[in-house]
Amino acid sequence: MEKIAAITGASSGIGLATAMLLAEKGWMVYALSRSGKSKQEHIVSPNIIHLKADVNEKYTLDSALNHILAQHKQIDVLVCNAGNGIAGAIEDTSTEEASYQFQTSFFGVHNTVCTFLPQMRQQKRGKIIIISSVAGFVPIPFQAFYAAAKSALLSYAKSLSMEIKPFGLQCCAILPGDTKTLFTSNRIIVQRAKLSNSPYVDRMAHSIRKMEEDEQNGIAAEVIAQCIVKQIQQKRMAPVTVPCVQYKLIAFLMRLLPNRPALYLIGRLYA
Repeated sequence: MEKIAAITGASSGIGLATAMLLAEKGWMVYALSRSGKSKQEHIVSPNIIHLKADVNEKYTLDSALNHILAQHKQIDVLVCNAGNGIAGAIEDTSTEEASYQFQTSFFGVHNTVCTFLPQMRQQKRGKIIIISSVAGFVPIPFQAFYAAAKSALLSYAKSLSMEIKPFGLQCCAILPGDTKTLFTSNRIIVQRAKLSNSPYVDRMAHSIRKMEEDEQNGIAAEVIAQCIVKQIQQKRMAPVTVPCVQYKLIAFLMRLLPNRPALYLIGRLYA
């Protein structure tokens, strides 16, 4: 039987890499994005259909789901990948800017889940993948709101997995570390952080340079896609999984170390 997947934020990066890998395995994949097309035009597959859907506009998600169901009458996997990033000191970040971070990265996921979940529940089968981040358990200075949104997503995914289990559904949170994608160039610096009189300007600039360097030398999106697809193929998905050995080690150390030395080490790197 044909398997159907929907992936948000699938015009590039992890979302597109996951779409390609599933398509190679015979899945029909609906790649959802604000543009409704791939940013990597050379990547073409008859098993990937690009649709316009903005996770901040629920009616566009409703339209995408209706289109999928009209063609296939089912949705087997939902990957919530769309997100954004802001950077700047907490003191320099306005409430409006912080809200922008949460609107897409957290509430956009909630909009997506609430759109697709009723169909999955009716089917009594289906898997939901939520892309959180290692930042969900490793606080990042000068990206506090990104880390907070990803931490919220991690808790959201765990709670969701318990709520939907009686309906035969599963949820897995994937926590990538530094990954080489367009996310780096799309990161937004908050307005007050750009001012020379910000008391944080030099340290923040150093922190962002370090983060961008780590990302551009980071894991390929295809590696994260392999982790996502591996979970999809499991009979029982893990509630939480961290791709790559080095980030599994970081996760272990964060559980093991007391807060003071853990924050000291992170601060030496990024603050």
